[in-house]
Amino acid sequence: MKHTPFITVEGPIGVGKTTLAQAIANHLDYKLLKEIVDENPFLGKFYEDIEEWSFQTEMFFLCNRFKQLEDIQLKYIQKHKPVVADYHIFKNLIFAQRTIKDAKFNKYKDIYSILTADMPRPNMVIYLDASLETLLDRIALRGREFEKNISHPYLKQLSEDYATFMNEFEAAHPDIPVLRFNGDEIDFVLRKDDLDYVLTSVSNQLQKGVCS
Repeated sequence: MKHTPFITVEGPIGVGKTTLAQAIANHLDYKLLKEIVDENPFLGKFYEDIEEWSFQTEMFFLCNRFKQLEDIQLKYIQKHKPVVADYHIFKNLIFAQRTIKDAKFNKYKDIYSILTADMPRPNMVIYLDASLETLLDRIALRGREFEKNISHPYLKQLSEDYATFMNEFEAAHPDIPVLRFNGDEIDFVLRKDDLDYVLTSVSNQLQKGVCS
């Protein structure tokens, strides 16, 4: 069965998700879905005191991503218009399980399950990973004020959580292809050959008929 392409790009903070998603959208003429980050009023406080502000921060992201995906479902996917997103809503659980504690996390999981029960499911995931040094360099390069307080141990742990989650995701969803790229080896921003390699890999996967 053929599906309308819905590609999501995922990976830890600073790995280049939005840049790659934009490149794919331009290359394939897909609708680009970008996550809301700067608009989150709790994010700056979150990086100053993660435990105090984690629930508010993650609830804001969850509600906004739910609304975005609901709109994408109605306006594009149901009308067979392909989409590439710079996030997958599963990232909410990756962050929340690390930062929200005990009873609040159980409440969060319940709300997450209700909101995502009928969300559109991607039929290709692109997973970007990189070393802590590379992530820190790229975060510094883009210069977001609220990211200056990201602790190195937090970012390192987040990368490890992503790796664990993606292994579990692949095992649980063998029908969804996952393309993996190492940001230490590939720089699709500065090296055109690297970008061409990634775009060719994506196009080849689409041509297999998995999500075309």
